Amino acid sequence: MNRFFILAMTVLFFTAGHAQQTVINPYPKTITVNGSAELEVVPDEIYIMVDLKEYEKKGSGKVSIDKIRQDFLVAVRSLGLPDSAVSVAAYDGYNNPWLRKKNKKTELYASITYQVKLRNTTQIDQLVDKLDDNATNNFYIARTSHSKLAEIRKNLKIQAVKAAKEKAGYLAEAINEQIGVAVTINEPNEYFQPYYNTMANVRMQKMEAMDQAATEPQADFKKMKFKYDVTVVFALK
Repeated sequence: MNRFFILAMTVLFFTAGHAQQTVINPYPKTITVNGSAELEVVPDEIYIMVDLKEYEKKGSGKVSIDKIRQDFLVAVRSLGLPDSAVSVAAYDGYNNPWLRKKNKKTELYASITYQVKLRNTTQIDQLVDKLDDNATNNFYIARTSHSKLAEIRKNLKIQAVKAAKEKAGYLAEAINEQIGVAVTINEPNEYFQPYYNTMANVRMQKMEAMDQAATEPQADFKKMKFKYDVTVVFALK
């Protein structure tokens, strides 16, 4: 019985080993190529950060943060922006007695930071015009984006793969070959150049721009650059 079992196992291992040796590579000849696609688009989502702070108005005393907030929101709504375009990014009430003691003041000034999503440079200029110079502590562009970001990325990935297929086609043709099915397609690697910029003195930049000719057309916002690189392996017929 034991001899029969050993013989059966030997035959089984021999059969499995022989089967492994006879496995045929279905794609003995392949070609590996890279494809890329890129695009520059003008952002239509510009995220502005506005720092507002209480201040002393001559003859009237301190202008409260509540008044500053109310005036700011009225100014934003006058641009035709929905309430969803404005959000609070930070808020400092300065009611901590330890802070007052450390700064040797009986009262410190409260501040608030708003994030506002705008569509273009025209709206930026309109918002700057409506800001309270005394209450505005800082104004800068945090980042930019695009409302059709997902669609842009999808289309560029498709274009990158198509570019790889086209390249594989003419390279194979150069050696009298034809490409077959795609064996592997790697997820395209993205190169994305966003826009981050701090504008501590926007009004000064605007005054410099006003010195230019009035008839000069307004420039578009700095473009966002997308690039996708993909590696595809094709079988050769």
